[in-house]
Amino acid sequence: MREKPQKLVDVSYSIRRAVLADREAIQDLIAASARGLSRIHYDDAQIEAAVSEVFGVDTDLIDDETYFVAETDSGQLVGCGGWSRRKNLYGGDQFADRNSERLQPGIEPARIRAFFVHPDFAWQGIGRSLLSTCEGDALAHGFQSLELMATLPGIPLYEAEGYVQGQTFDLELSHGIILPLIKMTKSLCDTA
Repeated sequence: MREKPQKLVDVSYSIRRAVLADREAIQDLIAASARGLSRIHYDDAQIEAAVSEVFGVDTDLIDDETYFVAETDSGQLVGCGGWSRRKNLYGGDQFADRNSERLQPGIEPARIRAFFVHPDFAWQGIGRSLLSTCEGDALAHGFQSLELMATLPGIPLYEAEGYVQGQTFDLELSHGIILPLIKMTKSLCDTA
């Protein structure tokens, strides 16, 4: 089990749109984040099944230019996250149950997707910065609300940023493994 570390050093990073060349580094970041930051809430079998079957790069987000990375001055990716104008609520390219249809801005909520921070850089505002970037970008594209499917470790960040918990969802993975998730929503009209 990993505990919240003491903040020892300020990390200097910038946020930019992800490109396809980042794909492998993003996948490695996602796996490291899931394995390092999820142990308080999920067991090893849940984490490994999620990394194998659900958590991963969604190329649609990169192609749509709605996925962002936080990168240190030395070029290390320390965080990633995005928003989507597509109906798919979660899952990387390997996730079989995908819906890539377009959402209607102003009518349907945009999706907040695939937020991960490297365990060595957690709790330093990286996730919050990425989330703010995504919210602003979605609002600029005409979306008035957001929804996401949160992993249990992500709930404190999303609640602190005004997201409201909704329905609990048990995602069934291989070998009968269940991954509890929580649907969360936020109105952008209240923050604009």
